[in-house]
Amino acid sequence: MSHAVQNYDPEQHVDTEQQGASDHQGNLEAHGNAAQPAGAQPGAVAPQDAMVMATSNPVTTQERSAARHQQRQQQVKAKVDARIAAATTDKGLLLVITGNGKGKSTAGFGVVTRAVGHGKTAAVVQFIKGTWECGERNLLRQHGVEFAVMATGFTWETQNRETDIAACQQVWQAAKRMLQDPTIDVVLLDELTYMVSYHYLALDEVLSALAARPVGQHVVITGRNAHRALVEAADTVSQIENVKHAFDAGIRVQQGIDW
Repeated sequence: MSHAVQNYDPEQHVDTEQQGASDHQGNLEAHGNAAQPAGAQPGAVAPQDAMVMATSNPVTTQERSAARHQQRQQQVKAKVDARIAAATTDKGLLLVITGNGKGKSTAGFGVVTRAVGHGKTAAVVQFIKGTWECGERNLLRQHGVEFAVMATGFTWETQNRETDIAACQQVWQAAKRMLQDPTIDVVLLDELTYMVSYHYLALDEVLSALAARPVGQHVVITGRNAHRALVEAADTVSQIENVKHAFDAGIRVQQGIDW
């Protein structure tokens, strides 16, 4: 072992480092005090030093904003993940799409189209608008979707309550058959709410048919003024409000957009 190592004194080494640090701090203070303007408090950061410190800070405002955004989204994700984990039940859903706004039937047909796109079977019962050419019917029939159509048109056109009730009852028989068929995954009862409101169909009979359907079958009901009993029975209810409608401005209905 060398003589230098043999004479090494750890305490003396520590004292030497402390003295060096003290001298370095003293130099910094002397330099800082010399650079400060008259009247500045000892130890205060000089303006030019503050500028250097600010510009040398590696965390920018944009980075802080990004970090806060990430933190918020992590909290949102945790809440969403918790709700997803808590949803453990599978069942056939009853969806009610109501309100005075445009798009209720469109939304209902959207559900049917989505289901067919996933290889599921679907069937549609159309009340009220049956005399119109229907773009959705033209398309979906090509993909095996069964339609039962009331085919009487709007009630203000028919002006015959007895005829309307008879037509409704006839198409309702097809609807009940569909609601009993376990091979049909989705049933759309388009504009059914009017049949209940006009007392063309008994509410209790409709509720019983819905309750007795196959466990995994989904049903979509559309139309204005959905009866509160239908709303209460539903799993999901959407209310479409009218904000603005082109027809109110004198614009005619458009093929491919309105029908």
